[in-house]
Amino acid sequence: MSRLPFRSTTAHRRVLATTAALGLALLAAAPAAQAEGNVSAAAPITVSLTVTGPDGVLFDGDVSTDGHVVNPATGGAQLCDGTNNGANPSPGATPTGALDDAAAEHGFAWDGVWYPSFDDYLVTTIDGQSQTADDFWLISVNGTATPVGGCQFQLDAGDQVDFAWTPIG
Repeated sequence: MSRLPFRSTTAHRRVLATTAALGLALLAAAPAAQAEGNVSAAAPITVSLTVTGPDGVLFDGDVSTDGHVVNPATGGAQLCDGTNNGANPSPGATPTGALDDAAAEHGFAWDGVWYPSFDDYLVTTIDGQSQTADDFWLISVNGTATPVGGCQFQLDAGDQVDFAWTPIG
């Protein structure tokens, strides 16, 4: 009779240890899936995207997009789904995500600098046009400059998204 409580306690400990190990494995797998782009975000939406460089329009068309891991030309893929920096409670499509989708689908590149403190990119280059000391890429939605970065601002279906070459000052 004295062995039964011991077995019961040992079995209980094994179940707890197995459950804890499984929980830790699942937690460890979530960031890896995120980094590989395997995280499912909100359903895709369609937005109109216009990219206007110093010499005219580089892209103008509809883009189906959602929140996802974006891939700038120099690497360093990051999640860009509107939840960045705690901006929104749930994932959704973003301006930088729309740019990334258009670039992948239509054969042009974009690049940017990732700022961990903002959990967002500063888009620096689109289709070979790089910002200068005097000009930068301004992101606007429906005619208004975004108040946060392009991975923090969430889009609605039908929005007009613009990346426009803009003089500083």
